[in-house]
Amino acid sequence: MENYRNKQFIIFKLHVISSSMKKSYTVLPHPSQKNMCFCKIRTSLKRLKLHMPLGRNYSSLPGLIGNDIKSLHSIINPPIAKIRNIGIMAHIDAGKTTTTERILYYSGYTRSLGDVDDGDTVTDFMAQERERGITIQSAAVTFDWKGYRINLIDTPGHVDFTLEVERCLRVLDGAVAVFDASAGVEAQTLTVWRQADKHKIPRICFLNKMDKTGASFNYAVESIREKLKAKPLLLQLPIGEAKNFKGVVDIINKEKLLWSPNSGDGKDFERKPLLETSDLELLKETTEARNALIEQVADLDDEFADLVLGEFSENFDLLPADKLQTAIHRVTLAQAAVPVLCGSALKNKGIQPLLDAITMYLPSPEERNYEFLKWYKDDLCALAFKVLHDKQRGPLVFMRIYSGTIKPHLAIHNINRNCTERISRLLLPFADQHIEIPSLTAGNIALTVGLKHTATGDTIASSKSSILAAARRAEREGEKKHKQSNEAERILLAGVEIPEPVFFCTIEPPSLAKQPDLDHALKCLQREDPSLKVRVDPDSGQTVLCGMGELHIEIIHDRIKREYGLETYLGPLQIAYRETILNSVRATDTLDRTLGDKRHLVTVEVETRPTETSSVMPVIEYAESVSEDFLKVSQEAIENGIHSVCLQGPLLGSPMQDVAITLHSLIIHPGTSTTMISACVSRCVQKALKKANKQVLEPLMNLEVTVTKDYLSPVLADLAQRRGNIQEIQTRQDNKVVIGFVPLAEMMGYSTVLRTLTSGSATFALELSTYQAMNPQEQSTLLNRRSGLT
Repeated sequence: MENYRNKQFIIFKLHVISSSMKKSYTVLPHPSQKNMCFCKIRTSLKRLKLHMPLGRNYSSLPGLIGNDIKSLHSIINPPIAKIRNIGIMAHIDAGKTTTTERILYYSGYTRSLGDVDDGDTVTDFMAQERERGITIQSAAVTFDWKGYRINLIDTPGHVDFTLEVERCLRVLDGAVAVFDASAGVEAQTLTVWRQADKHKIPRICFLNKMDKTGASFNYAVESIREKLKAKPLLLQLPIGEAKNFKGVVDIINKEKLLWSPNSGDGKDFERKPLLETSDLELLKETTEARNALIEQVADLDDEFADLVLGEFSENFDLLPADKLQTAIHRVTLAQAAVPVLCGSALKNKGIQPLLDAITMYLPSPEERNYEFLKWYKDDLCALAFKVLHDKQRGPLVFMRIYSGTIKPHLAIHNINRNCTERISRLLLPFADQHIEIPSLTAGNIALTVGLKHTATGDTIASSKSSILAAARRAEREGEKKHKQSNEAERILLAGVEIPEPVFFCTIEPPSLAKQPDLDHALKCLQREDPSLKVRVDPDSGQTVLCGMGELHIEIIHDRIKREYGLETYLGPLQIAYRETILNSVRATDTLDRTLGDKRHLVTVEVETRPTETSSVMPVIEYAESVSEDFLKVSQEAIENGIHSVCLQGPLLGSPMQDVAITLHSLIIHPGTSTTMISACVSRCVQKALKKANKQVLEPLMNLEVTVTKDYLSPVLADLAQRRGNIQEIQTRQDNKVVIGFVPLAEMMGYSTVLRTLTSGSATFALELSTYQAMNPQEQSTLLNRRSGLT
């Protein structure tokens, strides 16, 4: 133990040996208290083992802020009403990570302000994130603010990592949407907003970068109203814009919040009531905004409308702030409107009111209505939403606990994989640093060690018996409501929809001896990132990586090199085409084999035809003439044969889509194996597909290019050469926004070309729209190139 000069802090040094290095870890600060002996503090903290690599200074553990040392139970498991599970989501470069960094600083969990440009932020801890200044992986951080426990997840903004956003939103109760005040709603903002709509997540909006040249509060609010079709509730007004931005006005309390220009870290700000003597114009504007807010909330909430019309219809000024805040909480929870706040994370303004708004307006876990909770009652029910691989500890599984309690050494049952595993240790997540804890209750986000088979989207329960009990409750509920559904499906929590990859390339190890190491690395990375697909080419035997974009595959390649020490070689990036047919064709095939003393004889007749509606999987139908007795025995083999042949089309070997297959006849000799039936069906379907007129489908992308007026013409000319179809050109402040569709094949290396054309001033965003038929000339060129004729 070592005392500081003021004798007020005790430093606890923990010596932990990691790999071959011996590191010293420090926890600061812990106020010494007269009525609490050192032994008691040490005993309490012994159970909280720290896993903290050096590099950043952290003030203390969650719950140990201020002058009070709370009980261990309240630190780890606060009341569920005091928990907020939130995510930060936005378009790339809107300021998500900077906002998160300021939140951690003001809540007392970091002692210095990190900066994205300096590469020292808490949540961007991967080497690739710090080098590029972008978020690639979502990172979870647990901290306290004014008695509330906040589990915050910082998500990526780049479209290549949209699955990271999807799987985090799945387990959150609320979200903060961050906007660039000079740009308003951007391409990826729309995508993450739609994802939040899908999961019915209440959210608040934070208009960031109010200090930026061209920032406009009114423009950003209008873009939320017009493009997101949301109803913004203005809770703040900015005092000045761009370089004149000084602070914000709290509309509800009619107060102004001013940050001192001399306060470097933004911790000190003044909260003053608006007075007629000094702020007449601002007070008038604020009163009008408050009255408009009251009317807006009254239109959306009947309880509040009755209160306003009954007691305060004559004078809205008399309406208490807490009544208005409670009504805004109800409206936000019902997703009828979104509260809007503003500030500048980089200039350290407006973050503390944002934290207050998170605790005040976003829901606690018990305020979200999850139907499945009544079936599990108090038994454990959790969802695994993310897996990380740690070299020392193996797989780390992030879980959202919906009911029950998780403890170390607890045996849990994975419903999806029908296996039982044991949790060896339980951690509280803090980006890349974790605190070991003895238990965690419902509503929290936990990090578990020791689960070898659990993957993203798996439902976790305490035991098989608790699952059966939940299934019986679900079945009884279904019978009462006359609903027919699979009880197993009803007790499973909805997993995560994994998008189909659009890029692929071959990957090779430096030597054949390193192939097992590469396979292990890819297996670990696939478990971490379900949007990464790995397959082996049946013709060449090469390993093929399938990903969401150029950046995605580039990052995977870099991670294999850095984290697994493998210098791999990537083949040229290729587009994930698909194939379909244009007409109906029938085919018949017979397979006759004698293996040993057994004769296997199958005769099949199938018809392939294009479907009217889009379908990625083949639509399988059976004619009335096909015997039901045969189907009972061989249906699985038939469908396996059809699915396997549809994975590789006759033109490029790409997956087939929009195809319906009808089985007209099936004759099976007694004793024929299901493998032979599957092989015959597969060969017959392949014959029919080869006979049909075939069409290649290429991925069509939504494109949004933001460019200054000076460079608009060369950008449009370049897009015309790339077979681009321009839908509209919008005006955003001083910029033009070009919106259209363009084939993905034409966008390879587009970022470099765009930088050259616009002297680095333009930005663009791509997102998969659909698959469209290639024109005959382009298709012919592609087929010749693939066959080596051009």
